[in-house]
Amino acid sequence: MKAYQTENIRNVALVGHQSCGKTSLVEALLYSTGATTRMGHISEKNMISDWDDEERERGLSLSTTLAPVEFNDVKINILDTPGFTDFQGELKNSILVADSVVVVVDAVSGVEVGTELAWEYARVTEQPVIVVINKMDRENADFEQVLEQLRSQFEDYKFIPVMLPIGAEADFKGVGNALTRKAYYEEGSTPADLPAEYADALEEANMELMEAAAEADDELLEKYFEEETLSFDEIREGMRKASRSPELKTVPVFATSATENIGAVPLLEALVAYASSPAERRVNIMRGGDPDVLQPPQSDDDPLAAYVFKTLNDRFVGTLNYFRIFAGAISSDGRNLNGNSGTVERFNSLFVMRGKEQLPVDKLHAGDIGVVAKLTNTKTGDTFVDSDDGIRVAKPDFPAPLYMLAVTPRAQADSAKMGPTLSNLCDSDPTLRWRQDGDTRQTVLEGMGQIHLEVTLKRAESLGVNIDTHMPKVPYRETITSNAESSYTHKKQTGGAGQYGRVDLKVEPTPEGFEFESSIFGGAISQQFVASTEKGIRAVLPDGVIAGYPVERVKVNIFDGKEHPVDSKDIAFQIAGREAFRDAFRKAKPVLLEPIMDVRITVPETMMGDVMSDLNTRRGRVQGMDTIGFKSVVTAEVPLAEMLRYGNDLRSMSGGRGIYTMDFNRYDRVPAYVQDEIIAEVAAAAAQ
Repeated sequence: MKAYQTENIRNVALVGHQSCGKTSLVEALLYSTGATTRMGHISEKNMISDWDDEERERGLSLSTTLAPVEFNDVKINILDTPGFTDFQGELKNSILVADSVVVVVDAVSGVEVGTELAWEYARVTEQPVIVVINKMDRENADFEQVLEQLRSQFEDYKFIPVMLPIGAEADFKGVGNALTRKAYYEEGSTPADLPAEYADALEEANMELMEAAAEADDELLEKYFEEETLSFDEIREGMRKASRSPELKTVPVFATSATENIGAVPLLEALVAYASSPAERRVNIMRGGDPDVLQPPQSDDDPLAAYVFKTLNDRFVGTLNYFRIFAGAISSDGRNLNGNSGTVERFNSLFVMRGKEQLPVDKLHAGDIGVVAKLTNTKTGDTFVDSDDGIRVAKPDFPAPLYMLAVTPRAQADSAKMGPTLSNLCDSDPTLRWRQDGDTRQTVLEGMGQIHLEVTLKRAESLGVNIDTHMPKVPYRETITSNAESSYTHKKQTGGAGQYGRVDLKVEPTPEGFEFESSIFGGAISQQFVASTEKGIRAVLPDGVIAGYPVERVKVNIFDGKEHPVDSKDIAFQIAGREAFRDAFRKAKPVLLEPIMDVRITVPETMMGDVMSDLNTRRGRVQGMDTIGFKSVVTAEVPLAEMLRYGNDLRSMSGGRGIYTMDFNRYDRVPAYVQDEIIAEVAAAAAQ
């Protein structure tokens, strides 16, 4: 593939809810430009975009795929993003590196949760939006209904149909261009005469185009007021300005059937005309730690700023880093500074990807997207620069993980490799984390959902590490609710020097942490044995007393004791302190504390009752309800123990239309009946 100059590049992120037809649309665009000789189909598992074995097995896009096409001397870098809500990190990074967002909407299902998420990310990054209403050949497809839904859902945007469907459902056979008033039938790229029955609809759409074009330019607006009409070229130029301006929020709308390859060629023409050029892109950066903006235009002559938005780890190929050049240029066999790691990386081989196919290039210009292999100190989110002047492309705000699994290596051979492999996978995916939980002594892998973690573990397996999974333990805490005293004497005689130590202490609740103090007077216990006693007590804290969980919010005071001039030793007072503390703890009405989470759930209004009922069964306390558009938002406080698999349950309850976020709030007391069950389970496990 040849190198393209900045003005001849278009970077578009194809986004939308799962199963809206994004990947099929990529197939149609590739086929229509001659990049492929045959369109792939999901049922045949031969899609260019979904090339990974796991994607083909699931029939679902699991990561962003780059698919460049060449059309009318313009290179269009298409980023096919996953629509499944588990992969929001991929979606956010793809929107960041694109210059326009193409939102694909199912003509039957209309606006869905994935549509709204993608739209919100486009809004945050101030990206211009183009809408494609796809699957117009399906039963119950309704272009006008979906258009009206879009207008109601996103009231601050202006939706302007550029292509209207000719027919619908089984009779969908082409699209009509509101600007040229010509028709495109089937796979054809040659304009034909428009059927007479569509003349009025196209005339009305043409008027909307004219008004939108006039609003984008003061001279055009003045002419429109005077003459009440604009020429073909004036409308097109005005619409270009309108569609490329995030401030005007003008959204061109198109109709397609990706699987039948209807409307693909007009869409390609529109991407060239309406999608923003990289030279016009503003991008948020950090300069020396402070927020700043790279203003347009950007060119090869500017200092380099290239953002790594995706990393693939392959057991045989090695690491592949996908990057977008916001400014400057990158050449093959060159050296570039990673501003985040501070290391200079050598770009031995430079290429662009079309699915999994590597297309070598010698140079990539400002605005282009490329791939480099086998970098050693680069991960997703890094920025390549010319010099360490503090410029970094600002990363998106990634959502916190919602789903957890405890993981263990399957065999001894996997043990040493598990940590480094998980670290590499987490470096590649900013919504993925792993940690050693000191409270539960488990290795915990966290992500956005069950599918997300299943895919991660499959990738670990492909890298040569086999991992078993378990339900993660909840990090409970143990504490007390009243004061208590206890005395313990440790005496051991073995014939020679013995062991002796007596400790009298009391415990009481404290707001946080652990406190230790001594109020011994008269030297009943010498200072060295007071320290031994404290050491013995602190040894109990990590493993708890009643259920094996860490102890906190306890104050201990040693007020008396006794030592022997010969037999008293450090170990004797450690044991005496430990046992006295355990006994006093049991007397002080101990309870378990559990993490309480702030949960925000967004579902369609019709599902509000089901969500509220379900929260009640989870011991949730609703804090508020709100309505945003057609959605209801519930905020609640819910114990973490009840939320470990909530993502799966919410997806089932809402048909995939519900989403939620979750953040830690505080620790609170576990109800007595739940506490009894937890303690019984711990005792049963210990007895096995």
